[in-house]
Formats: sequence, C-alpha cells, structure tokens
Amino acid sequence: MSLSVTFLGAAKNVTGSRHLVEADGVRVLIDCGLYQERYNAARNWEPFAVPPSSIEAVVLTHAHIDHAGWLPRLVRQGFHGLTHCSSATAEIVPIVLADAAHLQAEDVAWKKKRHAAEQRESVHPVEPLYEEKDVDTACQSLRGMPFAVTQRIAPGIDATLLPSGHILGASIVLITHLNSGKSVLFSGDLGRPSRPLVPDPAPPPKADCVVVESTYGDRIHEDGVDVATQLGEVVSATIGRGGTLLIPCFAVERAQELLFHLQQLRKHNRIPKVPVFLDSPMAIRMLKVFGHHPEALDAMSRGRMAAGDSPFKLPDLRLCSTREESKKINDVDRPAIIIAGSGMCTGGRIKHHLSQHLDNELNTLLFVGYQASGTLGRLILDGARQVRLFGGYRPVCMQVAQIHGFSGHADQRELLTWLGKMPGGPRKVAVVHGGSQVTTLFAGLVSSQLGCDVTVPEFGDRIEI
Repeated sequence: MSLSVTFLGAAKNVTGSRHLVEADGVRVLIDCGLYQERYNAARNWEPFAVPPSSIEAVVLTHAHIDHAGWLPRLVRQGFHGLTHCSSATAEIVPIVLADAAHLQAEDVAWKKKRHAAEQRESVHPVEPLYEEKDVDTACQSLRGMPFAVTQRIAPGIDATLLPSGHILGASIVLITHLNSGKSVLFSGDLGRPSRPLVPDPAPPPKADCVVVESTYGDRIHEDGVDVATQLGEVVSATIGRGGTLLIPCFAVERAQELLFHLQQLRKHNRIPKVPVFLDSPMAIRMLKVFGHHPEALDAMSRGRMAAGDSPFKLPDLRLCSTREESKKINDVDRPAIIIAGSGMCTGGRIKHHLSQHLDNELNTLLFVGYQASGTLGRLILDGARQVRLFGGYRPVCMQVAQIHGFSGHADQRELLTWLGKMPGGPRKVAVVHGGSQVTTLFAGLVSSQLGCDVTVPEFGDRIEI
C-alpha cells in the first residue's frame, strides 16, 4: 500500500501544472496544464510520461490555461476517464479551452504565412496542439463537484475540494488513499485574503504531504496603498496627458476584478469619464458565469448579485466580442481604457493593441498580473526597449507600470501563514509553481519556520508519501 506523486510540470518553473498521483496501481492526474514559458514550449508537444489511457481520472484545481489547457491534448493521446473540478470550474473550462483552440488556429495561420515569407522552418510543428473538436471531446468528461463534499474519483481514491480564493471556482484539492489512510493536499494556486468577488482561501485540512505553490514565494505584496488607489492614479495620469491606458489582462477573474474597481472609482468620481473597452470574448462570457455560481462568490458579491446590482456595471463600458468591434477601437480619437487578453501578452487581441500604441509615449501599458519568464509581457516589464511583434521589431516608447496588489496569488507571508494553519502543522511539503531560485528560497523558509521536511522537486521527480 503506497501513495506517490510524480511532478510532470510546474517543477522549478511556474506553468504547466501536472502532478501524477499513484496508489496501488491506480493513477490520478492533478491538473493538466499548458506550458507558457518559451524555454519549456517543447514539452507541450511531447507524449505524456505515462500512457494517458492508464490514468483513471483528472482533477483540476481551476480553469487557468497553465492548469487546464493541456487537457484536450491528453484526451487526444488516449485519456478517456472523468475530469473532476468545482461546478464553476466545469463551466469555465470549456470557455477557456475553446478560446485557446481558436487562438492556436489563428497563430498557426499567421506563422505559416510569416515563415513562408522568411523562408525558414519552426522549431516546433506549425500546427495547433489541439482543435475545437478535441476541446468538445475533452469537455464531455467534465464533472462538477460541490465544495467540502468528499467523492470517490477512482478505485480506492477520494477527493475533496475547498475554496482556494484564487479565481472563481478555484480549489484546494485533498486526495485520500483509502487503503493506507494517507493523504496529499494540493494548494493549486492559492489566493489572498480579503480580495473582492471570491471567498478567502480555506484553511488546509490535515494531510501527510502538502504540494504548495510558490509563485510569489520570494516577495511580500505591497501594503499601505490599496489597488484601487494605485489604479486610480495610473488612470488619471494617463488620461491627464491625453494617452490611452492599455491593460493586458487574464479573462478569468482579473478582468472582472478590474471592472469592479473601475466601477467603484467612477462611482466616487476618482477617475475621469472615458470609454472603457473590454476587448475579450472570453472575459465577456465570464461576466455571465459569475452570475451562475453564487456558491463560489464571497458574501458581499453574492448579496449584490441576488439584488440585481452587478459589481461589473460601468456607464461607459463597451463590450467587444467580435473582431470588427475590436478593430473599431482604433477609430476612437480620445483617451480610453482598453482591457484585452492575454495577460502575459503571449497572444490574443492585446498584441494588436500593442502594435497600435507601443510607440506613443503618452500611452501607458499597465500590468496587473504575473509575467512569466520568457513571455512578451515579461520582456517589456524588464525594460526591453524593442520587442519582436508580428514578425518585426518595434520600439517600446509607451510608459510601463505595474500594480502588484492585483495578484491572485498569495505572497510569501500569506503562503507561510496558510501552511501554518494546518492542524498539527505540515510534516512533508513539496514546493512547486516557481522558478528555481524562488522555490529554493521559499522551501528554506518553510523548513526553518515550520520545521517540516521540505523538497523542491525537479521535473520527473517522484516522492513517496
């Protein structure tokens, strides 16, 4: 009778979350994420480490692409089990995956044209990882689970989901092996306390091992000035000099949180009255999903939704679902706020807006989310004065700003506090979802402050529990 975890993603890097749990010959995969760092992109094309047909079930902590975006590929390679997640996540995943398939198709079409013109070959296949038909097949396996209710997901293996406070429906996952009585807890992406819209992270239940994220394990989020005040200052400064504010944004949660804060700022006359464009079909669809899942909201948002008072309503909000509506934003001849995906500038409509605004110093590019190493967003944030965009190099002249407080990830102190709430304290911890330096630093803090056995797994490492 044994329980083990093999780390097949997010090991000394941030994205590509895939953790294989094995017990008595039964396999369960926790998360099935897409790699977004360029230096790990080849792993998206590789066959899975074990035959996907041998995996009994998948459990998704949440719907972000780096946790759920490889599921259609797993299904294409032979997985035919069920995929368990919270009810909200089960509604969000089809939206996210359909958008990913669409963006891949567009990207492939563009690359083929560009490579033909440049007479060169790509390192990776110039084809989508998966298509819409693969997404449809993968989504048929989704099964929503309520929070705090234990369910059997595979022979001899139970799963319990608890709110993680990261995005709508995001979960902490407790896996229990019935024969041995041993358990392993996956933090998923852990949120922060007192954020709008979603509940605070649930305290960790007792488990023999905790697999914890460390995205911000090397830093403390800024205290003192709240994100609404910082956002208001950036908006006012940009509009005041006649510029446009461009915000690359994750469509799930971050876009809705931005609208929430912009609504509050407008309500109290703290920002100028300018058009606000939400240029993301996925973010627009997500506005409806929030209304479908009161069980995944915090108490205040639940009350407002029930009273018909949407926390996302703005008088000058313009929703741009179609490509034509997106293109018409370029015709606006006055300052505006443009919120568009993707959050790390790796694809989507934000790249087209960058091509329009990047060379104007009156404009501002505001980052409100994590920028993984190797992404276009990270290059700009790190001070690149020119970047490759649509096959050519463009100067970066617009102002660049960042607000850390929007982060949906717990910081170093919050992660340690959360781990410390486990009854009796954790005995064994594996640190994932962070660069090599970050995971090593955070592991040292966990070991010294909580006095437990800590490991920082490499890709492919396996630990026995």
